[in-house]
Amino acid sequence: MRKIILVILISVFAFAEMEFADPQPTFDNPRKWVIKLRTDDPLTVNHLLSSIYNVLAEYPSDAINITVVTYASGVRVLRKDYVNTVATTRIKSLMQYDVEFISCRNTMKTMKWKEDEFIDDIGYVQAGIVEIIEKVTAGYIEVTPY
Repeated sequence: MRKIILVILISVFAFAEMEFADPQPTFDNPRKWVIKLRTDDPLTVNHLLSSIYNVLAEYPSDAINITVVTYASGVRVLRKDYVNTVATTRIKSLMQYDVEFISCRNTMKTMKWKEDEFIDDIGYVQAGIVEIIEKVTAGYIEVTPY
């Protein structure tokens, strides 16, 4: 009997729909999420990318805007020669879903890196931390899933 109840409970929760807070996320009023990425640790990067995929799966199409701002060693993740090629493929895939990836020019300058060393179609800002501050001021929620 306990097994049957457990199976029923799991079934109910597995197929429960997400209840979004008001105002509901829509194309005209999307949720806005900014993520800071300041490490190039492959496990952390893969966890972050998986979290983005999970969030995209929960929201209706075009009802969430996601921006990943990299600075410090996190900038390395956006380089074409990043050691974790699976992550690079996943980043390119997420960009197809309009997830924006931004690199900090201050870090690039310190490391003597040039734009042609980075994945195509990423964005650039002078200071990554300033970009995060401005995104939060503009209504983005800053959640870092690691």
